[in-house]
Amino acid sequence: MRRRPAEYRRVVRRRLSFWIWALLGLFSIAGLILFVVHHNQREDRVEQPVVERNARYERLAYKDLNITEQLLSATSFSRQLAEQMTLAKAYVIISKEHNNLHLAWELSTKIRSCQLLLSKAAMRGDPITLEEAEPIIKSLSSLIFKAQDAHYDIATTIMTMKSHIQALEERANAATVQSTVFGQLAAEALPKSLHCLNVKLTADWLKKLSLQELADDRRNSPRLVDNNLYHFCIFSDNVLATSVVVNSAVSNADHPKQLVFHIVTNGVNYGAMQAWFLSNDFKGSTIEVQNIEEFSWFNASYAPIVKQLLDANSWRYYFGGDQDLKVEPKLRNPKYLYLLNHLRFYIPEIYPHLEKVVFLDDDVVVQKDLTPLFSLDLHGNVNGAVETCLEAFHRYYKYLNFSNEIISSKFDPQTCGWAFGMNVFDLIAWRKANVTARYHYWQEQNADGTLWRLGTLPAGLLTFYGLTEPLDRRWHVLGLGYDLNIDNRLIESAAVVHFNGNMKPWLKLAIGRYKPLWERYINQSHPYLQDCVTI
Repeated sequence: MRRRPAEYRRVVRRRLSFWIWALLGLFSIAGLILFVVHHNQREDRVEQPVVERNARYERLAYKDLNITEQLLSATSFSRQLAEQMTLAKAYVIISKEHNNLHLAWELSTKIRSCQLLLSKAAMRGDPITLEEAEPIIKSLSSLIFKAQDAHYDIATTIMTMKSHIQALEERANAATVQSTVFGQLAAEALPKSLHCLNVKLTADWLKKLSLQELADDRRNSPRLVDNNLYHFCIFSDNVLATSVVVNSAVSNADHPKQLVFHIVTNGVNYGAMQAWFLSNDFKGSTIEVQNIEEFSWFNASYAPIVKQLLDANSWRYYFGGDQDLKVEPKLRNPKYLYLLNHLRFYIPEIYPHLEKVVFLDDDVVVQKDLTPLFSLDLHGNVNGAVETCLEAFHRYYKYLNFSNEIISSKFDPQTCGWAFGMNVFDLIAWRKANVTARYHYWQEQNADGTLWRLGTLPAGLLTFYGLTEPLDRRWHVLGLGYDLNIDNRLIESAAVVHFNGNMKPWLKLAIGRYKPLWERYINQSHPYLQDCVTI
């Protein structure tokens, strides 16, 4: 292959250097202009001096000098300093890349002197004089010529820097993924204290036959199907969290004896849940605990989610050891296939005699009487929920795949999203609209995960589309599990606060500012809690 002439290579190098320095100069000038504008805005906000003579001096000084014009003027010392500082910054990087640390240190020192002089000029309102600029300009020029004499290959340096940037980006992305994974593991793990509580309660359930007999007696209570009472349902495997929900609800109710709580848990925690709620009084309210494993109708032939859970590909995706870094770690959280989470779509089947219920997640705290929810007019809708589209990312297009024709042909991407966690369900309207069948349809359509990728909310947005009544925002305030900056006034006015997010109040990584809202509903004098739980 014939080599190109040396003169050609020199021309290419000079042109490349010229454009690089030109771009760096533009960026530097723009940055300095922004700095000056910001500085002038700050100066405008400073309280005016009391002494009239000082005020006149300030006005005269700023009238004489426009630092922005100085930076743009080809003849000003400010412009010369800015341009030399830009070249010097470029050579600092290049010098470090070639391990010439002494030259890099000298350039950095002069750059700081230049920045200090420009800052002083902006502060005092006087242009930079020749006496001030000449020493810095000469020393910077000398150092820049010294760097040029080193014959640094600009093109090679740029490629090297680009490779370093790419490597740093990869390391940053890997660190972000690792941090998310660790946070997810911490959020999913059951603290030892709660495990200790479960063990003690399960032992009580197995040893004390009186508890099992009491549970049998209460199983057929007429209050469980009395539509004149106020019915709440909670689906959870966390005994202490469920206890806080119930205790906070009855503590803030005007008539707690009229409240009925329907709890469904799994087989592992059924005994502990029964023992806890049978052994403690919650202001005379009625509490029912059921085991999801006793729902014989909830099987793969009826519920698509059960069928999908048994699918080998789903098991590999959620529980397999091979991890694809392209998939956001939280999307692999097995809770999104957790059957208790999907029971909210089967409430009429679980409670065939009830007409209206309020659904509560186990990570909420009730702060107001919730019985007025039962008298709200849902205008024929099935689901009463608080909308969350005050923030733009809580619209349908953020949850659903609108590149899929099934979604784009039936839904408006700008439709406002809403929240699970505190919902009023009209079960009469639910049965009339056959909402569970709608859920089954969408769950089957998403068997391959192409319509949405995680959770029960996207399925809920599709299932209750056109059947949701917006509620006042104060009924349900979200974000206490991830947002550090929720307004205290909003929290105080909320009927229900929701610790959605990874920072659950029963974990050590909980946000300390909000944790007392949850802790106040724990009976810390209980002997099991004193033995097990360190709050």
